[in-house]
Amino acid sequence: MLVRKLVSEDADTYWNLRLEALKQNPEAFASSYEEAVQKGNPIEEVQQNLITKGSYTFGAFKENKLVGMVTLVREKAIKLRHRANIFAMYVSPTARGTGVAKALIQTAIDEAKTLDGVIKINLTVVASNESAKRLYNSVGFQVYGTEKKALKVNETYYDEEHMVLFLD
Repeated sequence: MLVRKLVSEDADTYWNLRLEALKQNPEAFASSYEEAVQKGNPIEEVQQNLITKGSYTFGAFKENKLVGMVTLVREKAIKLRHRANIFAMYVSPTARGTGVAKALIQTAIDEAKTLDGVIKINLTVVASNESAKRLYNSVGFQVYGTEKKALKVNETYYDEEHMVLFLD
């Protein structure tokens, strides 16, 4: 397995995995598959996101195939620059249980530790996603709050847990 920072040339591959994620686990993302496929120039948007300063998207590859991804974004506002956030964590079902998710989250944590002044990482996880919560707990994240009915997919509401990892 290879984990590396994605670059603009990875935009097509990333976008395909992103669409898979939105289809496979709609409850895990604020964006919907339907909204995603209606975007005018999604590849150009992804290319721009992959080169945006303060945003780091990592991909996990097995046999040269992108099977997982995670994004770390540092807050831009002066009063919030001590924080970074984890977004868009996803591992393809065929690669789950193989250490891909742990490698991705650890890579994001390691990157955050290199960012001058960043002392904590925040993320949200669907409260019913026990495997993701176990992963995040295993690397030190702790729940600091729960948002009831945070997401609505079709007619089902999902609670989200807010988690934090202090780096110092």
